[in-house]
Amino acid sequence: MQILGASTPLVPAIISSFFGGSARSASRIIPYLLLAVIGCILLTISAKIQIPFYPVPMTMQTLVVLLIGMSYGPNLAVFTLSLYLFQGALGIPVFASGAGVAYLVGPTGGFLAGFVISAYVLGCLASRGWGKTWQNTALAMLIGISIIFLAGISWLSQFIGLQAAIINGFLPFIYADFLKLLLATLVMPTAWLAANRMLNNLN
Repeated sequence: MQILGASTPLVPAIISSFFGGSARSASRIIPYLLLAVIGCILLTISAKIQIPFYPVPMTMQTLVVLLIGMSYGPNLAVFTLSLYLFQGALGIPVFASGAGVAYLVGPTGGFLAGFVISAYVLGCLASRGWGKTWQNTALAMLIGISIIFLAGISWLSQFIGLQAAIINGFLPFIYADFLKLLLATLVMPTAWLAANRMLNNLN
């Protein structure tokens, strides 16, 4: 039996299952704030840790952004990403390198903006029931990654030109982001299945 809602993102659906009723009431503010803080911590850790890969080392931050979008839903995902960027704007070292407002509007700022847009779009897709099968999860992740690259390269091209932006901001990361897409495609449907089983056992 499926306990979780058919068109509610994973995390709000789980919270609703425990609290009952709508996942938007005041009683959920503290859990949502806690989840936003956890999301910021994961974003920071994933930005700092580099994994050897070809042709350049990769971080897992894009994967975390995609999973936050698909599991948190649009509102909580955007709040989490905005909180993360706000921390960086204050000078807190949450980014891969650098901090402050100047970093946000620097050459890589478009990728950071793309994180927020991507998380929102994926959250909207999750609100429409995406993320429970590998087919629509893969498509959602492809859309999310495309948004990040589109925003990032568009902004970077203002500093170094379009061709250089593609060469430096897209081509080196194709293999790594394809791997992240595969991982996210496996994680989301598996998480939905595990959550349903857990709540079935509790009931």
